[in-house]
This record gives sequence, structure tokens and C-alpha cells, in this order.
Amino acid sequence: MTAAIRNFVAIVPAAGIGSRMGAAIPKQYLRLGQETILSHTLERLLTHPAISQVIVALHPEDDLFPQLPLATHPKLTQVIGGAERADSVLAALQVVENDAWALVHDAARPCLTHNDIDKLMLALNQFPQGAILAAPVRDTMKRGNAGGTIEHTVERTQLWHALTPQLFPASALKHNLQQALQAKATITDEASAMEWAGIHPGLVAGRVDNIKVTHPDDLELAQLFLSQQAILI
Repeated sequence: MTAAIRNFVAIVPAAGIGSRMGAAIPKQYLRLGQETILSHTLERLLTHPAISQVIVALHPEDDLFPQLPLATHPKLTQVIGGAERADSVLAALQVVENDAWALVHDAARPCLTHNDIDKLMLALNQFPQGAILAAPVRDTMKRGNAGGTIEHTVERTQLWHALTPQLFPASALKHNLQQALQAKATITDEASAMEWAGIHPGLVAGRVDNIKVTHPDDLELAQLFLSQQAILI
């Protein structure tokens, strides 16, 4: 089975305020060149030929999104998000057809490439219950303690950094998110909700430049990566 015969819908939770950036506006509206972080992110998804719809979950008081040129894009749907990431994803899933595949991507990951999206979609042949983009841990890992010292070294073999997109059947993701939240389970991403339900999502090695803009220093790095990608294209 190929990616072309599936219905892929992208979901972008963008209702957060990004307090760690220390900016006056939510971090997704900070500028990378001539566009906002969110614009770069959405553009990568909207221009992928296999994605039929992009749903962005916004804060109820967001007055910046309507100012973006792509806010009226015909493939784009807006919903009101919630206080937590899972709430925003669930709000988006309410308007997704049950037989679709939901590809959830962080609003603050503007350097996603179409090639990585292709790899994730094609990996469903190997991982029919869903998969995520991820990067193998390369550095030595240390577990600290409350005193700020090293407790011990963590074996890094088979450790991965979870990235996005994360791709799952929309109906299964909605059900497992709802059940996990009701059970008050700790849900940090979509994969953790699927894991809670006993599912083992696939790991698909993604590009290391698919970074999440979290701190001020990340802006300069993301701009560098975008410039390099433009040269490669």
C-alpha cells in the first residue's frame, strides 16, 4: 500500500503562549526572515501533495493568526484549542473523518522537509498502527538529582529524541487521547497516548535540522537551517 491512497490530515496545535521564549507575543508568531515561525510550519504542510487538509488549533483570544497571508488558504481549517497540547489535538480531531490518518506536527518546528513527511507516510507499510519521526540520541546521557549533581549515566543505546510529525489513525488517536486523559495519565505527545493504550509506534529516523524553537537561541539556528534548505532545494 502506498501513501497516495490514504487520506492524510495534518494537525498543528498552536494555542500555546511559549513563555520560555520571554517574548511579548506567542513564539509561533516570532519572525524567521520575512515570515512567522507558524507560517513556515504551515507552508511545509500545506504544500505537501499527499496532505488533503491542515487543521490549526488556536488560542480563543488569538488575534494574530488572521493577519497571516495564508490564513485563508483553502486547505486550512481553524479550531479553538485548549489549555494543553492534548486538548488542542482533540479539538482538531473532532473535525477529522474517522478513516483519515492524523499527522500531528509542532507549530514551532518550521524546518520540516517534504522528504521526512514522505518517509513517515511510507513507514506505515511497516508500522500499520502508526509511527513518529525521531532522532537517535548521540550524546552521553546523564540523570541528575534534586541536588543538581549527576545520579548516574544513562545507557544511550536504543534511546531516541521524539520529533514530529507523529502519524496515527485519527479514530484510534482520538479514542486513546480521551481515555488517557480521563485516566489522568501523563501525556506529553501523541505517541505517549498510544503507548498508554498498549500500542508500540514505529520509529522513523528524521533529519536533525527538524528542531523545535523553544529558546531565543533556537531562532538563529532555525534561520540557518531554513537558509541551507533553500539552497538544497
